[in-house]
This record gives sequence, structure tokens and C-alpha cells, in this order.
Amino acid sequence: MTQQKTWRVGVAGLGTVGAGLLTFLAEHPDFAPAGGRASVTGVSARSRSRPRPFDISGLPWFDDPVALATSAETDVFVELIGGSDGPAKAAVEAALSAGKPVVTANKALIAEHGAELAALAESKGAPLLFEAAVMGGVPAVKMVREALVGDEIKSVAGILNGTCNYILTEMEATGRAFAEVLAEAQRLGYAEADPTMDVGGFDAAHKISILAALAFGCAPNYAAAEIEGIAGVELLDIQLARDLGYRIKLVASADRSPDGVLVRVHPSLAPLAHPLAQAGGALNALFIEGRRTGRIFVQGPGAGAGPTAAAVAADLADVMAGAVRPVFQAPAASLSPFTPVDPSKSIGRAYLRLSVKDEPGVIAAVSETLAEAGVSIESFLQKLVENASGVPIVLTTHAVAESVLKAAIERIASLPAVLDRPRLLRIARI
Repeated sequence: MTQQKTWRVGVAGLGTVGAGLLTFLAEHPDFAPAGGRASVTGVSARSRSRPRPFDISGLPWFDDPVALATSAETDVFVELIGGSDGPAKAAVEAALSAGKPVVTANKALIAEHGAELAALAESKGAPLLFEAAVMGGVPAVKMVREALVGDEIKSVAGILNGTCNYILTEMEATGRAFAEVLAEAQRLGYAEADPTMDVGGFDAAHKISILAALAFGCAPNYAAAEIEGIAGVELLDIQLARDLGYRIKLVASADRSPDGVLVRVHPSLAPLAHPLAQAGGALNALFIEGRRTGRIFVQGPGAGAGPTAAAVAADLADVMAGAVRPVFQAPAASLSPFTPVDPSKSIGRAYLRLSVKDEPGVIAAVSETLAEAGVSIESFLQKLVENASGVPIVLTTHAVAESVLKAAIERIASLPAVLDRPRLLRIARI
């Protein structure tokens, strides 16, 4: 019998995912079919003494992740530090420069520096894999990059941040405001002490930028993404949207057209019966639309020790099996950033909420202003709210160019009977 090769794995970053990976590899060293054995031969993290669910006392410790990445005892480097720059980037660059395979869960690193890292990896013949960077345990990267390579993908869109999905789900279910649910999410470990990356939409933007690059054969272009988080979503909007037959979700989307690619992250309304509206709690969900395959829908856990560690292990198995492919859908030398589409030219339906004075003629004035601006009303809802300074009016529009819609909002905001600036939410186009 041929003796199995032992792959020496260095792991930098020992948070939730890192601890989950160490536990898995200790229990299942022969997990990779026909790929040999995996043995952790070095670890690195910010703190050596921090309590962890996995005993690391018997593993060689490296204060510097770059030293771990270049160690003679490291065959494969796993980067779970996080962050687009700093130690994570330096360690990944060092490993690739030494010709060593890299597996990472770092979506910010790939979204912001993916093209240059791909060029380095391919010049050294070293795999760079990042399945765990998008949707945790759901194999979204493999689906887009490999399983659908025979199709022409037109769009990818979905829920890519479990923290935001949990917050929005709880706000609707419990009737509590954003700040209160966010504080609970932080206590439960669903949200970081500084939740900006999640609730600001930036985490989802990193992930959709990666999916756009894989789907459309281009370099990641995170800087071109239009990003809006959920901090401005009020409980009133969630309740009124439900009255209209919708549920608010943070939707990340990338659409290709002859003019280029539009990448957006926005709180959006999805019909209650739509699969995205049904994905509750911390779940992630994704639609992929191809010209030949049509629409594919996947859903699953987008974070956590088990699911994300499983995705890291799947990439390790590919390395151990000798799988060779471009980092993205095409060789790095042929990649260039996509041409961004001007968001103001995009066309879609919208939700508008206004707070107005309780006096005759207000609705007529709003309707007339929208009509003059070229915006057609699809549905309308007026609902009295106790202790409110004005009367909430909610309307949805037919499809309209964003530039036209925003110009109409400016005109409405100037009406004497309108008390606050109108609240705009998009209606998801999926």
C-alpha cells in the first residue's frame, strides 16, 4: 500500500473558525479522499494565553504569522486572521512568494487585493483558495467558479451577512428597535463589539464583490460597490413593509449588462412568499441566474465554527488532491476590473415612506409631485401611528430610473406638508 503523504498545516488566527478547524483536523486527520493526512504543525494568533475551546499547548507557537507562513515545517498556510491589510496580507504574500498553497476565509483581503494576490499565486504555481470567504459552509465559490463555468452568469444576488439577517428577523418578530436587537446580537456573539463591518453593509459588499469577479471573469472591484447598511432601517418600516406584503432584507447583488456591472448592497423589500424573505435568522441565501441553467437558489449557514471550518477543510482537501485552476474564473493575467455602471441609471421599483401633516390635500400634492417628476405610483398605504409627530404615508412605485426617483424625492421633501425627508428603500429585483 502506498504510504499517505502528511501535509503540514500552519494556521494563523485562532478565533471561532480557527478553533473549529483545529478540532476538526485533530479528530479527522484523514478527511481528504485520496489526499493524504493533515497535521497542524504550527499556530499563530494575537494572544497566546486567551482561553480557547481547543488545547494549543502541544503545538508550535509563532508570534509572527509571516514566520509561520514561511516556516520549513509549513506545507499549507491557512489564514484566518482577517482584515484587508496588515499581518493577514503580509503572511499570505509571504506564503505565496515561497510557493506555498494558501487557504483563507478572509473576504476583505480577497475583495480588495484579490487580483494582485492571484497574479502572485499563479506566478509561483501556488494555489490560493477562499471558499470560506463567502457564505460560510455553503459552497458558493465553487458553484460560481467551477460548477457553472459552462454557463454565462447574468446576475448573483442574495443575503450574504448573517448578522444583519438576524437583526432584521428579530426586529420583525419581537417589535424591538434596531439598537436593542443589535445589543442582544452582540451579547449572543452574532455581532462584533464594533459591528460596523456587518451593519454598515461592508462585509456583504466584500462577498458580493468576490462573487461578481468569479461570475463575470473579472478582477474584484470592491471600490465600485454601492453600499448601504441597515442602521437606518426603522421598526416602522419593517411593520409597514409587512402590511404591503414585503419583508426587509439586506440584499447584495451584482448584475451584468452591455454597459458593465452594477454591484450594490441595500436594505431591500422582498415579497413575503419569496425565498429570500423566508430565509430568517442568521441564514445566508443566494440566487444565481445563468443564460443556460436559469435560476439556482442555495441557502445555508453563513458563519460559525462548524460551517466555516468545513469550507476551509474543503479547500485543504483540494490542495492535498493537487487540484489546479485559476484563482478566479480566468488566469490572473487576463483579469481587469469590471466597468461599473452608474447606479443613477438603474431601473427598479421602490418603497417611499413620508411623514406628513394631517391636513386636507396632502395626498393629492404628493401624487401630483410624483407624476410631474415622472414617477408612477403602484400602491399606497396610510396608517395612523400613536404618538407620531405626523401621519406616515407609504407608497410603492412602478419601475423608474434611480435618477428620476431621487429627483422626485427632493421635490417631495420641499413640500410644506412633508415633515421629514422621505425614506427610500428598493424593492428587490429577484
